[in-house]
Amino acid sequence: MQIVMAVSKYISDVKVINHNQQVVFNYLSNFENLASYLNQSLFEKITEQVPQIKISNFKSDADSCSFTISGLGLAEMRIVKREPFQTIKIESSGGLPLSFTFWIQLLPVDTTTTKIRLTLHADMSMMIKMMAGNKLQEGINNLADTLARLPYS
Repeated sequence: MQIVMAVSKYISDVKVINHNQQVVFNYLSNFENLASYLNQSLFEKITEQVPQIKISNFKSDADSCSFTISGLGLAEMRIVKREPFQTIKIESSGGLPLSFTFWIQLLPVDTTTTKIRLTLHADMSMMIKMMAGNKLQEGINNLADTLARLPYS
């Protein structure tokens, strides 16, 4: 039996960050800066919302990160393109039954304020979409909120 995959697009609300566009870009374009926020307490929150998902073994370097999702396998993400101060493009790899491309888009408001918007293209089976589709939209907005609140210093 062949599994039919389909690409779904999820776009976050636009958020405002009270920091310079270049500072925000430099911070977000390095996974090592995000490692302290992608910690056990965040993973526990994800498990509370979606009890079927347990995340462990998080590792990162400047360009990539990986973690294990119980029942699904190893998830890997890699920054594949950086357009200085505007866009960070991230792609998935690993053994998950879905793949995605993720963009972080930054737009200056003025010298001390930046707008951020996240876009996720997820290629997943219809079964996964039925189970997780609404959670993905909620999740991308929650991620945008979290990124807007990071201490960019």
